[in-house]
Amino acid sequence: MELPELTAVVAYYRGLTGAGASGLAVPPGIIDVVPAARTVLVTFDPGTIRPSEVCDWLQSAEPARDVVSSGREVTIEVSYGGPDLTETAQFLRMSEADVVKLHTSSEWTAAFSGFAPGFVYLVTSHERLRVPRRNTPRTAVPAGSVGLAGEFSGVYPRSSPGGWQLIGITTAALWDASKAEPALIRPGDLVRFVEV
Repeated sequence: MELPELTAVVAYYRGLTGAGASGLAVPPGIIDVVPAARTVLVTFDPGTIRPSEVCDWLQSAEPARDVVSSGREVTIEVSYGGPDLTETAQFLRMSEADVVKLHTSSEWTAAFSGFAPGFVYLVTSHERLRVPRRNTPRTAVPAGSVGLAGEFSGVYPRSSPGGWQLIGITTAALWDASKAEPALIRPGDLVRFVEV
């Protein structure tokens, strides 16, 4: 299903998965519901549920825009002072302390995952932390690095190349394949950053 904007994707995903106030149940036969930047992909077992039933379920979902009643809340402790914090503050025309204060006081919503297992694109309701990606990406970003790029914030779950502006680091394990739920943050979750 294609949607007009990312906020609509998040609300519709919450409505489909029952994370919203409506409490819509995912019917048997639905294998996965995967949000992306402008779409929601639904996979299903045609031996368990008919395509027409899937369509009916999709059409009956009410977008869940109420963040308070949606998803889980995940707290990420961050040690700010990343290698791009100074440059980010200069770009935003504010102090480093104000960047940190704004990052920690914002409510971040896990919009969709991608790039690497456990990497989740987080969005907030304002654009005051919108910064461009780095002109030259790093060949190796340390695991746990907290960054900003465009409208998003995110945490690198493992060491990898990357072009985001790094403002801090966390010791939180974003991905643990040995767990039944390997991702610490799932789409629809509310994420709060706390300075340590």
